[in-house]
Amino acid sequence: MAHLPLTLVYRQKFILDSLRESAETKQRIAEQCVPEIIKAVDIIIEAFNKKKKILLCGNGGSAADAQHLATEFVIRLSPKIQRPGLPAIALTTDTSALTAGANDIGYDNVFARSVEALGATGDVLIGISTSGNSASVNNAFQQARANGLVTIGLLGKDGGASKDLVDLAIVVPSEDTQRIQEGHITIGHIIFQEVEQEMFG
Repeated sequence: MAHLPLTLVYRQKFILDSLRESAETKQRIAEQCVPEIIKAVDIIIEAFNKKKKILLCGNGGSAADAQHLATEFVIRLSPKIQRPGLPAIALTTDTSALTAGANDIGYDNVFARSVEALGATGDVLIGISTSGNSASVNNAFQQARANGLVTIGLLGKDGGASKDLVDLAIVVPSEDTQRIQEGHITIGHIIFQEVEQEMFG
C-alpha cells in the first residue's frame, strides 16, 4: 500500500485536530456556561415582553455574528414557528454611520454613539468580543450602562476588560480565536432558539 504524501498526512491531522478542539471547546461550554446561557434567555425574554429591543455589536467575525444573530430574531430560526418579527439591530450594518463615526469621533466610539442614539432603558446590548478587550465594544458597554440598558458579553479567553463592564458575561473557555468564534455562534443559536421556542412555540 502506497504511503500518503506528507502534505496530505499533515492536512488530515490538522483537520482532525481542529474538529477535536472545536468539540472539546463546546464540551467545556456545556460544563461551564449553562447557568449564564439560561440567564441570557431570561434577560432577552423579559426585554421582548416589555416591548424592548436588542442591539448587537462586534468587530470582524464578531460583526458577522452580530448581523447573523440579529437576523435570527427579525426573521426567525425555526420554520415550524410562525411569529412576528422581534426587534434586533446589528450596529455593524450601517456603513455611513460606521465610516462617519470613525472619521469624526474615532472608531473606538462608533458603537457607543449608536447605543447613545438608539438605546433606551430596558433594551439589551449584546457585545461580542473574542478577547474582551475591544475598545469599541467596551465603550458601547459603558454607554449602554449610562443609558440604562442591560448588557450581555459574548467573550473569550479570560473575559478581558469586558467582563467587568457587563451585567452578564458568557466566556467561552478557550484561548483560540477560531474556537471562541465557533462557541459564540453556537451559544447565540441556543439562546435565540430557546427565546423563540419559549415565547412562541
